[in-house]
Amino acid sequence: MSNLENPNPKLYRPCVAMVLFNTNGMVLVAERNDTLESVWQLPQGGIDKGETQNNAAQRELLEEIGTNAAVILKEENSESFYDWPDFMTEGPHKKRYNGQRVKLVALLFTGIDQNINLNTEFPEFKNWKWVVLEELPKMTGPFKKPLYELAVKSFKELRNNLIK
Repeated sequence: MSNLENPNPKLYRPCVAMVLFNTNGMVLVAERNDTLESVWQLPQGGIDKGETQNNAAQRELLEEIGTNAAVILKEENSESFYDWPDFMTEGPHKKRYNGQRVKLVALLFTGIDQNINLNTEFPEFKNWKWVVLEELPKMTGPFKKPLYELAVKSFKELRNNLIK
């Protein structure tokens, strides 16, 4: 699934987005600290050369929310591509890539809320909260909406099984 027609994968940074469920079936979202408006998103980050998407997911959780107390439940096989919007003019990857090609990974949080620490070495977020999976597409900007719709479609049944 993609919001672009026939994208060239070489022009898009390999990335993983983590749909981190708690035991109540809620999903963690975090509020970016580098925008004037309130922008909420899933934790996500680049897949380094030679790294698997699962390893990247665990590493990025630790880098972005201060814990990787999670087990992988499911991977989405398809990728979602998006271009970075014009207002995102900064960043080391913007010069090399048009945007990101994202794989989704669903994980179950095995820690406690107090394990989540946004005061990391390079903080990206200022707040976090648990939300209902179906709220994800409404919380993000238009360029990420197809990705979050894919997350809902891909992981709704998994979430339903978590809360039975």
